[in-house]
Amino acid sequence: TLGFGEIEISDNLDANALEALKNKLSPCGFEVVENQKSVLVQKIKDAIIELVFMEDNNNYKSSVFLAEKLNHSYGYLSNVFSEVTYSSIENFIILQKIERAKQLIIINEMSLTEIAFLLNYSSVAHLSTQFKNTTGITPSAFQRIIKKRRENLK
Repeated sequence: TLGFGEIEISDNLDANALEALKNKLSPCGFEVVENQKSVLVQKIKDAIIELVFMEDNNNYKSSVFLAEKLNHSYGYLSNVFSEVTYSSIENFIILQKIERAKQLIIINEMSLTEIAFLLNYSSVAHLSTQFKNTTGITPSAFQRIIKKRRENLK
Protein backbone atom coordinates (compact mmCIF):
# COMPACT_ATOMS: atom_id res chain seq x y z
CA THR A 1 0.00 0.00 0.00
CA LEU A 2 1.12 3.50 -0.71
CA GLY A 3 1.43 6.09 2.03
CA PHE A 4 0.70 9.79 2.02
CA GLY A 5 2.84 11.60 -0.52
CA GLU A 6 3.78 8.43 -2.38
CA ILE A 7 3.16 7.54 -6.00
CA GLU A 8 4.17 4.46 -7.89
CA ILE A 9 4.87 4.57 -11.61
CA SER A 10 4.05 1.30 -13.32
CA ASP A 11 6.00 2.00 -16.51
CA ASN A 12 9.78 2.06 -16.65
CA LEU A 13 10.97 5.56 -17.45
CA ASP A 14 13.96 6.19 -19.66
CA ALA A 15 16.80 8.28 -18.22
CA ASN A 16 15.56 11.54 -19.77
CA ALA A 17 11.99 11.08 -18.52
CA LEU A 18 13.24 10.17 -15.05
CA GLU A 19 15.48 13.24 -14.93
CA ALA A 20 12.60 15.46 -16.09
CA LEU A 21 10.36 14.01 -13.37
CA LYS A 22 13.02 14.65 -10.72
CA ASN A 23 13.42 18.25 -11.92
CA LYS A 24 9.66 18.87 -11.74
CA LEU A 25 9.23 17.32 -8.28
CA SER A 26 12.31 18.76 -6.58
CA PRO A 27 11.09 22.40 -6.32
CA CYS A 28 7.95 21.08 -4.61
CA GLY A 29 9.97 19.30 -1.94
CA PHE A 30 9.51 15.82 -3.37
CA GLU A 31 12.16 13.35 -4.40
CA VAL A 32 12.19 10.29 -6.61
CA VAL A 33 13.18 7.16 -4.73
CA GLU A 34 14.23 4.45 -7.12
CA ASN A 35 14.87 1.34 -5.05
CA GLN A 36 13.05 -0.50 -2.29
CA LYS A 37 15.73 -0.01 0.36
CA SER A 38 15.68 3.74 -0.22
CA VAL A 39 11.88 3.68 0.02
CA LEU A 40 12.11 1.84 3.33
CA VAL A 41 14.70 4.30 4.66
CA GLN A 42 12.40 7.20 3.79
CA LYS A 43 9.56 5.45 5.61
CA ILE A 44 11.83 4.97 8.64
CA LYS A 45 12.72 8.68 8.60
CA ASP A 46 9.06 9.68 8.27
CA ALA A 47 8.09 7.39 11.16
CA ILE A 48 10.86 8.83 13.36
CA ILE A 49 9.72 12.38 12.64
CA GLU A 50 6.15 11.32 13.44
CA LEU A 51 7.34 9.82 16.74
CA VAL A 52 9.37 12.90 17.71
CA PHE A 53 6.35 15.17 17.09
CA MET A 54 3.88 12.94 18.97
CA GLU A 55 2.54 14.54 22.13
CA ASP A 56 2.55 11.24 24.03
CA ASN A 57 5.76 9.71 22.69
CA ASN A 58 6.82 8.72 26.22
CA ASN A 59 4.59 5.68 25.77
CA TYR A 60 6.71 4.35 22.91
CA LYS A 61 10.14 2.82 22.68
CA SER A 62 11.48 3.89 19.28
CA SER A 63 12.55 0.38 18.26
CA VAL A 64 9.11 -1.07 19.04
CA PHE A 65 7.32 1.86 17.38
CA LEU A 66 9.32 1.48 14.16
CA ALA A 67 8.99 -2.31 14.03
CA GLU A 68 5.22 -2.17 14.54
CA LYS A 69 4.64 0.76 12.17
CA LEU A 70 6.74 -0.66 9.34
CA ASN A 71 6.06 -4.38 9.86
CA HIS A 72 9.73 -5.38 9.97
CA SER A 73 12.02 -6.38 12.80
CA TYR A 74 13.99 -3.51 14.27
CA GLY A 75 17.21 -5.37 13.44
CA TYR A 76 16.29 -5.47 9.75
CA LEU A 77 15.26 -1.80 9.74
CA SER A 78 18.50 -0.84 11.48
CA ASN A 79 20.62 -2.79 8.99
CA VAL A 80 18.89 -1.32 5.93
CA PHE A 81 19.05 2.20 7.35
CA SER A 82 22.78 1.92 8.09
CA GLU A 83 23.49 0.34 4.70
CA VAL A 84 21.76 3.14 2.79
CA THR A 85 22.62 6.19 4.94
CA TYR A 86 25.96 5.15 6.50
CA SER A 87 24.48 6.30 9.80
CA SER A 88 22.39 4.70 12.52
CA ILE A 89 18.71 5.03 13.27
CA GLU A 90 19.70 6.14 16.77
CA ASN A 91 21.75 9.01 15.36
CA PHE A 92 18.87 10.10 13.12
CA ILE A 93 16.52 10.02 16.13
CA ILE A 94 18.92 12.20 18.12
CA LEU A 95 19.19 14.70 15.24
CA GLN A 96 15.41 14.92 14.95
CA LYS A 97 14.94 15.30 18.70
CA ILE A 98 17.49 18.11 18.80
CA GLU A 99 15.80 19.85 15.85
CA ARG A 100 12.50 19.57 17.71
CA ALA A 101 14.13 20.90 20.90
CA LYS A 102 15.45 23.90 18.94
CA GLN A 103 11.95 24.59 17.60
CA LEU A 104 10.47 24.39 21.08
CA ILE A 105 13.16 26.69 22.49
CA ILE A 106 12.45 29.22 19.72
CA ILE A 107 8.70 29.09 20.41
CA ASN A 108 9.61 29.87 24.05
CA GLU A 109 6.51 28.36 25.67
CA MET A 110 8.19 25.54 27.60
CA SER A 111 11.02 25.19 30.09
CA LEU A 112 13.99 22.97 29.31
CA THR A 113 12.64 20.49 31.86
CA GLU A 114 9.33 20.32 29.99
CA ILE A 115 11.11 19.98 26.65
CA ALA A 116 13.30 17.18 28.01
CA PHE A 117 10.21 15.35 29.28
CA LEU A 118 8.28 15.87 26.03
CA LEU A 119 11.17 14.49 23.99
CA ASN A 120 11.52 11.47 26.26
CA TYR A 121 14.88 12.37 27.79
CA SER A 122 15.63 10.99 31.25
CA SER A 123 16.78 14.43 32.43
CA VAL A 124 17.62 17.96 31.33
CA ALA A 125 21.29 16.98 31.66
CA HIS A 126 20.80 14.19 29.09
CA LEU A 127 19.07 16.61 26.69
CA SER A 128 21.81 19.20 27.26
CA THR A 129 24.58 16.69 26.56
CA GLN A 130 23.03 15.51 23.29
CA PHE A 131 22.15 19.10 22.31
CA LYS A 132 25.75 20.23 22.85
CA ASN A 133 27.20 17.18 21.09
CA THR A 134 24.95 17.86 18.09
CA THR A 135 25.02 21.67 17.86
CA GLY A 136 28.22 22.62 19.66
CA ILE A 137 26.35 24.78 22.19
CA THR A 138 24.16 24.10 25.19
CA PRO A 139 20.38 24.60 25.11
CA SER A 140 20.81 27.53 27.53
CA ALA A 141 23.31 29.19 25.19
CA PHE A 142 20.90 28.59 22.29
CA GLN A 143 18.13 30.26 24.35
CA ARG A 144 20.35 33.28 24.98
CA ILE A 145 21.17 33.58 21.26
CA ILE A 146 17.47 33.48 20.36
CA LYS A 147 16.66 36.03 23.07
CA LYS A 148 19.40 38.37 21.80
CA ARG A 149 18.14 38.07 18.23
CA ARG A 150 14.62 38.95 19.37
CA GLU A 151 15.92 41.98 21.28
CA ASN A 152 17.91 43.12 18.24
CA LEU A 153 14.77 42.99 16.10
CA LYS A 154 12.96 45.48 18.34
